[in-house]
Amino acid sequence: MASSGGIRSLFTRTPAASAVPAATPADRADFAYLADRDVYLDSACQTMRPQPVIDAVTAYYTEDNACGGRVRYDAGRRVDEQVAATRAAVLGMLGLSRQRYACSFTLNTTYGLNLLLHQLPAGRYRRVVTTHTEHNSVFLATMAFARRTGIPRLVVERTAGVVQVDDDALVDALVVVSAMDNVHGTVTANLADLVARTHRRGGTVIVDAAQAAPHALAALRGTAADAVCFSAHKMYGPSLGVVVASRDLLAALELTFVGGGQVAAVTEHDFVPADEPHTRLEPGLQAWAEIIGFGAALRWFARQEDAIAQREGSLAARLYDGLQSLPHLRVVSPAASAVVSVLPERVDAHRLAVFLAKAHISVRSGHFCAHHWLAEREALPPLVRFSLGAHNTGADVDRALEVMGRMMRGL
Repeated sequence: MASSGGIRSLFTRTPAASAVPAATPADRADFAYLADRDVYLDSACQTMRPQPVIDAVTAYYTEDNACGGRVRYDAGRRVDEQVAATRAAVLGMLGLSRQRYACSFTLNTTYGLNLLLHQLPAGRYRRVVTTHTEHNSVFLATMAFARRTGIPRLVVERTAGVVQVDDDALVDALVVVSAMDNVHGTVTANLADLVARTHRRGGTVIVDAAQAAPHALAALRGTAADAVCFSAHKMYGPSLGVVVASRDLLAALELTFVGGGQVAAVTEHDFVPADEPHTRLEPGLQAWAEIIGFGAALRWFARQEDAIAQREGSLAARLYDGLQSLPHLRVVSPAASAVVSVLPERVDAHRLAVFLAKAHISVRSGHFCAHHWLAEREALPPLVRFSLGAHNTGADVDRALEVMGRMMRGL
């Protein structure tokens, strides 16, 4: 795996916008299907898929198209080999040992988080801890967990990326937090320390890494969280959820969502779970093509991780500075990041997003599944969010700023 130096540079401001080279055909060689006029700035929802990923999915359907798992024929064995390789690549990406961790595939990050929280044993934890700045996938799932288990739920502040929680609150606690928020793009600065502190006090940490996986791998590597959940479709892969969890945590689950592929034996009134811990979260037929496609995405990403990070960092600074210079626009994000949210002052955010769409610029508007944080706590109306990906070029940013400039100056 490439080093994480480039990932860290994403969050370091680039002094000169001229550091971003003009777009060339090579910049988007793996995204050649994108029309030159289309500017896609919604990668926080899902990224564009590079051609090797599309090719891998197509190859599955046209060459094997087989079920994996307990299969004896050649095509099925090839599927099993590719799925196993993807699991290993995920663990390698996070720097985690397969002796202590296992990789499962689900529908998406929200689904993975809920599969864990709805099957953790009642009576194990004194409280559940999360922050005010979480995506609904964490915020609502911890709410449901507290109600199911009858324990208190503590919602704490996150200041400048630091989760503010006392040691006493971590005793036998379930802590569920994101590694990077999806509104400001701020990385959780004390994640590794939070995990270590929680473990020393008998607690468990589950991390929402949906935004961090594609943009801040350095914040995830070596944290030793009990579980890390993220989405392949935010990391250049097909639509798929990924859960990396410790074998101890998976073994402790009280399975209530159960089906084929999860058992070693079944009697009239009981069953024996399969030996492989990843099966605890994988009932029924798996998304073979998507898993194989994500393996291709990981190989593609690993070859150019630093280059992607450096380019994103430069583009983020260029976009952030450009948006700050526009009239009638408040930049809500505190610093340049791959995710930047703004509040237009003289036009509704949804209406602005429609205007941008008519100019072939795709952004997201709303509260971005962070309703408690943005609507209740900050009392903010809907915002507009620009989010970058590996397919973006300097020409994309310039075009977005030029169109935004004309719109904002015309208000």
